[in-house]
Amino acid sequence: MLTKFETKSNRVKGLAFHPRRPWILSSLHSGVVQMWDYRMGTLLNRFDEHDGPVRGVHFHATQPLFVSGGDDYKIKVWNYKTQRCLFTLHGHLDYIRTVQFHHECPWIVSASDDQTIRIWNWQSRTCVAVLTGHNHYVMCASFHPKEDLVVSASLDQTVRVWDIGALRKKSASPADDILRLTQMNTDLFGGIDAVVKYVLEGHDRGVNWASFHPTLPLIVSGADDRQVKIWRMNDVILPPAVRIFSSTISQ
Repeated sequence: MLTKFETKSNRVKGLAFHPRRPWILSSLHSGVVQMWDYRMGTLLNRFDEHDGPVRGVHFHATQPLFVSGGDDYKIKVWNYKTQRCLFTLHGHLDYIRTVQFHHECPWIVSASDDQTIRIWNWQSRTCVAVLTGHNHYVMCASFHPKEDLVVSASLDQTVRVWDIGALRKKSASPADDILRLTQMNTDLFGGIDAVVKYVLEGHDRGVNWASFHPTLPLIVSGADDRQVKIWRMNDVILPPAVRIFSSTISQ
């Protein structure tokens, strides 16, 4: 063990590394977000504007920002240099499980117990897409590191891969078109900007986590059935689930 940080909160709900600095964000059940220097083992700052547990945190890749999401249904974007919350995004109707910045576009993806995934433009501070299809809590959602894809995991026992290529094309449109199409997307509750590419079925209980491999066409998922599954992605039409590895985790 390199180092250990202790906190007075009952539980730590989320963690995130800074992409360049020796910093870790920890989101706590007490409603506080802490920022630690893991090299020095010191607490750098704490951020405490959430009302209730904070489950998701993520640093921006290049800007002095991080995002947090909590049980108060709020997504907050913070500037850690000025040590304040810049703004709050409203729209989810239940607990927010995870939040993540896009590596390139001015987007945040969020997953919620309201059974939706939402994509937000943090520059315009608007929701630009609502991804619907899961029929239970969405436990996590994340962007693909290179492609226009989102992966999500849900207690409905499925992993879904969403194609958001249309959303990227729309983001390159003139400003008036963006406003018009954003309103259209909101009215349709996620209609034209995100389509389900794959539904991965094979877990016997709720899926708690899924993520893309950073370089290979693979997805890993873990569920309450005590299994970790690795799935192969392919551009050709495939059966709903292609499992190439399964490992049972002992209790």
